[in-house]
Amino acid sequence: MKKRIIKIITGLVVVLIIIDIVASFYFYDLAINRGPKDFLQGNKDLEVSAETMNVLLEGGWREWVENQEFEHLEMTSRDGLTLQGYFLKAKKPSNVVVVAAHGYLGRGSDMGLFGQYYYEALGYNFFTADARGHGRSEGDYIGFGWQDRLDYLDWINLLVDKLGPDTEIILHGLSMGAATVLMTSGEELPPNVKVIIADSPYTSVQDLFSYQIKRMFHLPPFPFIHTTSLVTKAKAGYSFTEASALKQVKKTTIPILYITGDADTFVPKEMAHKLYENTNSKAKIVTFHGANHGESFVMDKEKYIKVLNDFLQENMN
Repeated sequence: MKKRIIKIITGLVVVLIIIDIVASFYFYDLAINRGPKDFLQGNKDLEVSAETMNVLLEGGWREWVENQEFEHLEMTSRDGLTLQGYFLKAKKPSNVVVVAAHGYLGRGSDMGLFGQYYYEALGYNFFTADARGHGRSEGDYIGFGWQDRLDYLDWINLLVDKLGPDTEIILHGLSMGAATVLMTSGEELPPNVKVIIADSPYTSVQDLFSYQIKRMFHLPPFPFIHTTSLVTKAKAGYSFTEASALKQVKKTTIPILYITGDADTFVPKEMAHKLYENTNSKAKIVTFHGANHGESFVMDKEKYIKVLNDFLQENMN
């Protein structure tokens, strides 16, 4: 009888291990592997107002992007990927360049939403890139900011070489792009990088996926997130725990402006607040009432611009 019980338990353990392994590869393909992400369609956590959706999809800023003559820049990443960047020279000479990082499944041109203001109103140079695994850049996986942080460090150095040693750089990221610039902030950056704008960031990939697997799939993070992290380490070269913006901001010296919405259910505002509370450098956080994920600029553009300008005036030379 005892042997039979042991055999049954052993069999159940084996079955659970197999289920976990299969699920891990499923979640890797679902979230990390490059390709369409059908699970985001109809996701209530990403619902925004009709007015916001109209601006995001058909706003005049998209026509503005199409009408600009971006200079096409190309770079080879440290692991051999060909990455694509796009530079827009200011109308009048300026030593300031905004380096903009887009969100999950986006592309560099999406950051024209902010680029139009930086370029037209402030007169800055503007640069954006397709992250690895996105747009026209190579890569068969999504780095969620961790592998990308080194790509952005290399883009920064390329721009300084291109524009000169007096170049002043603003890093502005949205969602995954916000996590990317925060992860970049903990690296040895050149003194040219003056400020960082992080709009709707997450603390780490581990935290983000743990939150989402509970919310979207009603599953516990353990063991699924941990084994999916192992698969990601083997296939994409990074683990969820090491991909941490929180660890990076604890050692940064760059002033950071955090922006979050109190109605964000995709990346909860608590993550932005935790980042703010653990930032080593000068930091400020502003919460936009009623804003869902990445929606603050569209919902209250006047307030967003004022907050942005005040922070730049306080921290730019």
